[in-house]
Amino acid sequence: MYSMTVGTVIVLEVLLLLLLSMPKALSSRAEFEVPLSPPLFSLLFYLLCLLLCAVHVIVCTSAESSCYFCSISWVMAVGVMMLISALMCVILSTFGKMLENPKLPVKNPAVSKSSWSELDVLILAGTAGHAVSLGASSFIEEEHQTWYFLINTLCLALCQEICRHYFLVRDCDLQLSTAVKQNFEDTGETAQFKNVDIPSYDSKLGKVTYSDEFLRGSEKWMGLVSPWIILICCRLLRSLNQTGVQWAHRPDFGHWLTSSEHKAVLSLLAAISLVMIFILVQRRCSLVSKIAMALGLLGVYSYRAAIGNVVFPWQQDSKDISKGIIEARFVYVFVLGIIFTGTKDLLRSQVISADCKTKSIGLWEVYSGLVLLAALLFRPHNLPVLVFCLLIQMIMTRCIWKPLQFDAAQITIMHYWFGQAFFYFQGNSNSIASVDISAGFVGLDNYVEIPAVFLTGFATYAGPLLWAIHLLCYLSSEVSRNSAAMGHGCFCYALICSVPVTVYIILVTGLRYHLFIWSVFSPKLLYEGIRVFITAAVCMFFTAMDQNRSQKIQD
Repeated sequence: MYSMTVGTVIVLEVLLLLLLSMPKALSSRAEFEVPLSPPLFSLLFYLLCLLLCAVHVIVCTSAESSCYFCSISWVMAVGVMMLISALMCVILSTFGKMLENPKLPVKNPAVSKSSWSELDVLILAGTAGHAVSLGASSFIEEEHQTWYFLINTLCLALCQEICRHYFLVRDCDLQLSTAVKQNFEDTGETAQFKNVDIPSYDSKLGKVTYSDEFLRGSEKWMGLVSPWIILICCRLLRSLNQTGVQWAHRPDFGHWLTSSEHKAVLSLLAAISLVMIFILVQRRCSLVSKIAMALGLLGVYSYRAAIGNVVFPWQQDSKDISKGIIEARFVYVFVLGIIFTGTKDLLRSQVISADCKTKSIGLWEVYSGLVLLAALLFRPHNLPVLVFCLLIQMIMTRCIWKPLQFDAAQITIMHYWFGQAFFYFQGNSNSIASVDISAGFVGLDNYVEIPAVFLTGFATYAGPLLWAIHLLCYLSSEVSRNSAAMGHGCFCYALICSVPVTVYIILVTGLRYHLFIWSVFSPKLLYEGIRVFITAAVCMFFTAMDQNRSQKIQD
C-alpha cells in the first residue's frame, strides 16, 4: 500500500505539472520550462523533505510486513522523497506565477481563430472515456474494442470535416463571389466604378474559379473516399488477428494462413506485402537507402524461408530448415546502415546547417530503418498489418491532414489513437500470453538478455512506436507553416500518454483487493509501465529534433 501510494503521488504530480503548463506549452512560442532554481532553494522544499523522510521512517518501522519501498536503500528512498518535494514546489511555483499573471499567452494563430469543432469534442470525449473505462476488468480485457470503436468514429468525423471543407466552404465562397459581382454590376453605372476589374478583384481575394474546381476535382473525391478506405482497411485488420478474451478462441484469418496446408498462400501474401512495403517507404529515401531497403526486404523473405515459414517458388520441400541466423544478421546490417544514414543527415541538419529538408529526409530514413526492422520481427501473416499501417499513414497525410490543415494537437492525438489500435491489430492484448517471445531470438544463437529484451519490446510496441515516429516526420515537414508544431506535438503526446497511465495507477491502487488484480489489472499495469518508458524516449527524440527549441537555446 505504501509503495503504491508513493508511486501514485509522483504520477499525479507529473500530470498536474503538465496540465498547469498547458497554456504556455500550446502558445505560439511553445514554451515549456520548469522553474527549478527558485523551488529547490526554498525553505518549503527542505521542510517537505524532512516531513516525508519522517513519514517514511514511521511507516517502515511500524509496519508489520515490510513493503518494497521500505526494503530499498536509504539513499534511493531519500532521492524519491526529494523528487516528490521538488515536484510539489515546482507545481506551487507554476501555480503562483499563473495567479500573478492571469493573462494567457498568445495562442497559436491556427488554433485561436477556430472554435471547438465536433472533432475536438470527439477527441476529448474519447480520450476521457477510454481513461475512465480502465476501471472495469471487462473493458481492460476487451480494450481493443474501445480503440476499434474510437478510430471508426474518428473516420466518420473526418468524413464530415472533409464534406464541410470541400462543399460547404466552397459553396459559401462561390455565393459570396456571386453576390460581390452582382453588387459591382448594380453600381457599375456610376462613373466611380466604371473601370472596376471584377476578375482582378476575385483574384485578389483568392476566390476559387471554375478551372480551379476542375483541377481539384480529383483531390476532392480522393479526400471524400479516403475515410472509407481507412475503414475498410481497419475491418480487414480486425479479421486478421482475434485478440482479447471473449473472442480469442475463434478462428481468424491469421490462423488460416499459418496452417501448413496454406503455406503457398502465406508465401504469396508475404511476398506481396514486402513489395508493398518497399513501394510505400522508398518514395522519400535516398538512392542508397532504397537499395539497402530492397536488399533488406529480400533478406526478410529469405530469413522466413530459411526457418520454414514461407517457401520460394523453386523450393520443393522444407527439409533444409535452419535458424536463419545468417539471413537475419544480413538484414540487421541494412537496418543499421539505413538508420546510420538517417542519423548522419539529422546531425548535419542540427549541427552544421539548419536545413529542414535534410532533417525531414533523415527522419524518414530512420523511420524506414525501423519499418525494415519491424518487417523482420513480424511473423509472415502479420506483414499486412505493416502494409496497412504505411498505407493509412500515406492516405491520411495526402488526403486529410494537409488539405484540411489540422493543428499539431489534433494530428498528435490521431496518431496516438491509431498507434493504440495497431497495437491490437498486431494480435496483442493486455495479457502476457499474447507477447511474441520468438522475436527476441531473431538472428541470435542463444538467449542474450539485452538484445532479446529490446527486440521483444520493439516487436510488441511496433505499432505505437511507428506511428509516433511518423508523427515526428510529419510535424517536421509542417515547421514552415507552424514553427511551434514540434513543440506542440511533443507536449500533447506526453500529455495524452500520461492521462490514462495516471488514471489507471489510481484505479489499481484503489482496486488492489479486486478478485482479478493479478489476472487482469497487474498485466495491464506492466504494459502501461513499459509504454511510459517508450513515451519518454519518444519525447526525448522530439525535443532533440525541435529546431525551434535549439534556436532558443543558442540565442
